[in-house]
Amino acid sequence: MADESSDQEKTEAASPRRLEKAREEGQVARSRELTTFLLLLTGVAALWGMGGVLHERLSQVMEQALLFERAQAFDAARMLARFWELGESTLFTLLPLFLLMAVMALVAPSLLGGLLVSAKALQPQLARLNPLKGLKRIFSTQALAELGKAIAKTVLVGWVAVFFLRKYSGELMALSGMPIHQALADAMRLIALSCGMIVLALILVIVLDVPYQLWSHAKKLRMSKEELRQEHKESEGDPHVKGRIRSQQQAMARSRMMSKVPTADVIVTNPTRFAVALSYQDGQMSAPRVVAKGTDAVAARIRELGGEHGVPLLEAAPLARALYYHVDLDHEIPVELYTAVAEVLAWAYRLRRVREEGGEMPETPRDLPVPEGMDERTRRDKESEESQT
Repeated sequence: MADESSDQEKTEAASPRRLEKAREEGQVARSRELTTFLLLLTGVAALWGMGGVLHERLSQVMEQALLFERAQAFDAARMLARFWELGESTLFTLLPLFLLMAVMALVAPSLLGGLLVSAKALQPQLARLNPLKGLKRIFSTQALAELGKAIAKTVLVGWVAVFFLRKYSGELMALSGMPIHQALADAMRLIALSCGMIVLALILVIVLDVPYQLWSHAKKLRMSKEELRQEHKESEGDPHVKGRIRSQQQAMARSRMMSKVPTADVIVTNPTRFAVALSYQDGQMSAPRVVAKGTDAVAARIRELGGEHGVPLLEAAPLARALYYHVDLDHEIPVELYTAVAEVLAWAYRLRRVREEGGEMPETPRDLPVPEGMDERTRRDKESEESQT
């Protein structure tokens, strides 16, 4: 029971497949505090950099709005046209600021988790309307963390505001005695300064929130050991199904191999354990090639097919073992076996000629030259003798 419960606990990091699936569903790490901070920072920086231009142009718009002919005030059409003209001027004046904020609104969320466009995240989910799940979300760790961040931001912003008012209270009071243009300029400067201090103070919130969001996202996607095993089984395939596929592939390969046995020139046997069929076509092959090989039942089938089609069979145990272990299917024999295989093929050609034309049967080759290192049994015997000594 303990093993089963441990398998169900989500203690493992999310697999790449789980992360990709979550991303497709729109689940990526996001920090609203980081987005808010960057938007505020961009706005304050833009106002600080473009404040003079905005002040000048908006002042012109305001002046044009307040200066008009008396007759124009009684003409609704002219007043409406004037209204649209001033509105367009105001819009074009503020358009660079709006575009900059719009670009930052798109870029800021992608800084954590990357750019993501997912249609699944926009699909309606009735499960979200479940009141029990809603209550669970309200009292969840995430909700408590959000509440803590809200309180921290309130306290931080309030402290910065109080600090600003105390530090610049003299300048704020002096605004009332200044000329209107100078007072407006100084007021805008103080407002921008206070906003900048508040935004910079939010860096502390970002430093705490971004790592927390990354950790929280990774925790949500954690997997149990059973889920990892199930995913591995789905990705790699059921072992039983893979075994059946492998068996079918082996059967097909064996069938193709068996179809080449009737065209072989000779079959070298062990006599019962191994069977290797050789073929050589002058002008098409640089050396004899193994077209079929097998052990036990497969070897018996090779011998059976060879006998049915009149393929010469030669019992040569060392050569059969060397060919089986050292030559892959449909590969040419190594140089070390050229002499032995050439003798075997010469015997097979003479035997075929005798069968077709008659004559004296050729002498069966014996003591074929097979290097000791290529004879598997000889090599194992030597290794056994060395281990005993």
